Amino acid sequence: MRPSALDYIESKQLRKDVTEFRTGDTVRVHWKVREGEKERVQPFEGVVIRKTKGNNRATFTVRKMSYGVGVERIFPLHSPRYERIDVLTRGDVRHNRLFYLRGLRGKASRVDTQEELVEGPTAAAPAAAPAAEAGSEAPAPAPAAKGKKGKGGKAAAAQQG
Repeated sequence: MRPSALDYIESKQLRKDVTEFRTGDTVRVHWKVREGEKERVQPFEGVVIRKTKGNNRATFTVRKMSYGVGVERIFPLHSPRYERIDVLTRGDVRHNRLFYLRGLRGKASRVDTQEELVEGPTAAAPAAAPAAEAGSEAPAPAPAAKGKKGKGGKAAAAQQG
């Protein structure tokens, strides 16, 4: 078979309604489970620790903690077995594969969330505009700090404020 024939067949199997998400995002996958003759939808919620490429062979791995035990599940991205994927939070990570989460426990295993940028005018902009027109030169408000604490923990936080 020619590669173009394979590409054509594989393209017919791709889903059109794939949700955009990345590694580090917390997602809820609504997976269809067949029990006997009945079929129901069972949500699986966790952090995406890996996404693999490949047209119809693309997969993603979701990890969650269930009663103190880490559970990982690999889902085919273009499978007809899931109903939808809900992105709950966006993760702020620097790695493509988050296998280091397997060795962490408790709060240390949490992924930092990414701050969402709001499009359009903000609430602070209209309040600052009249002050600028009046001629008083008030200093601009400082940008909000990201939710992370670097090394130092409580001592660094006490020095900041």
